[in-house]
Amino acid sequence: MDTEILEKKLNRKLKKQFGETVNVTIEGKIIRVSGHLPDWDTVVKACSMCVTKRPGFHVVNDLVAEGVHIPPMRIPPIEDKALDGKEPDVLIIGGGISGCSIARELTRWKLDVLLVDKEADLALQASGRNDGEVHPGVDLGRGTLKQKYVVRGNRMFGKLCEELDVPFRRCGQYVGFTDKSAYSFIRMYAWQRRYICKVTDTRLISGDDLHRREPNLNPDFKFALYNPSAGCVCPYGLTIAYGENAVQNGATVSLNTAVLGMEVIDGTIRSVQTNRGTIYPRLVINAAGVFAEDVAAMAGDRFFSIHPRKGTNSILDKKTGSLVKSISSIKKLKNNAAHTKGGGILHTAHHNLLVGPNAVETYEKENFATEQSSIDAVFEKQKLTAKNLSERDIITYFTGVRPATFEEDFVIEKGRKTRNLIHCAGIQSPGLTTAPAVAIDIAKMAVNELKKQKEVSRNKNFNPRRKGIPQVRNLSEEERNRLIHENPDYGVIICRCEEISKGEILDALKSPIPVTTVDGVKKRVRPGMGRCQGGFCMPLVTKIISEDLQVPIEQVKKSGEDSVISFGKTKGVR
Repeated sequence: MDTEILEKKLNRKLKKQFGETVNVTIEGKIIRVSGHLPDWDTVVKACSMCVTKRPGFHVVNDLVAEGVHIPPMRIPPIEDKALDGKEPDVLIIGGGISGCSIARELTRWKLDVLLVDKEADLALQASGRNDGEVHPGVDLGRGTLKQKYVVRGNRMFGKLCEELDVPFRRCGQYVGFTDKSAYSFIRMYAWQRRYICKVTDTRLISGDDLHRREPNLNPDFKFALYNPSAGCVCPYGLTIAYGENAVQNGATVSLNTAVLGMEVIDGTIRSVQTNRGTIYPRLVINAAGVFAEDVAAMAGDRFFSIHPRKGTNSILDKKTGSLVKSISSIKKLKNNAAHTKGGGILHTAHHNLLVGPNAVETYEKENFATEQSSIDAVFEKQKLTAKNLSERDIITYFTGVRPATFEEDFVIEKGRKTRNLIHCAGIQSPGLTTAPAVAIDIAKMAVNELKKQKEVSRNKNFNPRRKGIPQVRNLSEEERNRLIHENPDYGVIICRCEEISKGEILDALKSPIPVTTVDGVKKRVRPGMGRCQGGFCMPLVTKIISEDLQVPIEQVKKSGEDSVISFGKTKGVR
C-alpha cells in the first residue's frame, strides 16, 4: 500500500509538470518512468523528480526524448576466438579504476580472474578523464555509499600508492568564502562533517592564514574550509598500476574485448558473448561505467539507470604550478543550479595546474568533444579563486563522461534477479578515492558467492608491490649516471619537455600489460605530455615502437586499431 501511495504521488507531481506524457510505475523497488518528452534535459529533470530517499529504491529511465538518437556502443574492429571457451571464476567487465582495483583484490585469492575492456587500453574513459583528486569527503552527507567509502578510501591512499609505486601528494584542499556572514553556518557545517560524518581533519582557517599558505588566491577570501587529507594522484597511472599488479598476481586482462550479449537461464548467467569468443564465467562483476546499465539489461537485472554527465578539464603549463600549490576553489552559498560543478584548481601529481571540471548532461556516452563554452565557464568561475589564472597557459584539455545514477550515489550490490552477478555501478566522483575500499568489499562479496560453488583459498604468493618504470628526470645525478651506464638507452632523451628517455619508452612496451600504441606509451611514461604536446617527440616515439615491434612505421597506431597515424609520403622517421 505504501508503494501505491508513492506511485500516485509521483504521477501527480509529473502530471502537474509535464501533463499526460509521462507515467510512473513502481515494481518492487524500481521506479520506472516512461513516456516521451521534448528533449534530454527534460528527461533528466523528470527522472530526478522521482528520486526517493527510501533505501534500495532506484529510478529506471524508459522515457523517449523526441529527436534524440542514442548512439550505439563503439565495438572494436577485432574479431577472433582468443577467449572462446574460457571458464574464469570471475569475469570483470570494465577496465577503469573500479574493474582494475577489484581484479587486484581478487588475486589475493586463488581464483581465475579475467578482466575485459572494449578499449585498446585501460582507463580510456572516465577513469582516465578526471582531475585525479583524492577527495576528503567533506562535501558528502552521511548515509550515502559515496560518503561511507570516501572516508575509508582516502585513508588508504598513502600505503596503496607506496605499494603500487604511483606518485601521490596530500596537498590539502581549501574552499574559500568571500562572505564573512557565512562563517557561523560554515562553522556548524564543519563541526557536523568532523564529528558526525567522521571527516576528522575538517577545520576552518582565517583569511590571513589562507593567504600566508596560498598568497595567489582571491584576496577577498575571508575564511576557508580546509582539509589537509585531500590529495592528488594520476588517475590513469593508478588504474594502470592496479591492472599491472593484478596481472603480476595471476589475473588476465583482455583489451579490445566488448561484451555483446549474455545467455541467462533461470536467473543465472550461463555465457557471455564477446567479439573475441564466448566466455563461461562462474561470476560476473559489472564495472562497465557508462555502460553498466546496458550490461545489467543483458543480464536481465536492470534496476537502475545511468544518465551520462560530461565534464571538461584544462591542463596548464608547468610554469603556472607556483600559482596554486593545493586544491582550491571558491564557494558561494546561493546557487540555484542543480548538480553544478565548476570544479576548482588542482596542483597535479606531475606539477601542472588542472582547472575544472564543469557538469553538462548528455545522452552520448562516448562523446568526448570539448566545447569552448565549457572552458569559458570554468575559467570564469575559477578566476574568482585565483585572478591570475589565464587561458593562455592551457597546453591541452580533455572531456570525460561520468556515469551518474539519478540517486547520485553508487550501486554496489548483488544482482536482484540474476544470482551470479555483482554490480559496481554509478561510480562517478569521488569514485577514484573510493576505489580501494569498494574493491575490498566487492571482492568479499565475490568470494562469498564463489564459496557456494567451490573451495576458495588465499593466494599465499600474492605480492602487493609493483615496481614502476624508472623516471630518469627524478633521479639524482649519481643514480642517473649509474642507470645510463647499465643501459645507454636511458641517456637518449626523446621527449625534451618531460625529459623522457628511450629506455623508459622501451620499458613501457615491455610492461605487464603491454600496449604498443603511441597513447599507451604516453600514459605510462609521459612523452608528449609537455608544452609541445608531442609536436617533436611523437614521430620519435612512433619510430621506437615500429622498431621494437619490427613492423612498418605506418602500422603503428595512435590509440586503438582504427586510429591510424598518417605520415604522408614519408616512409619512416630519420
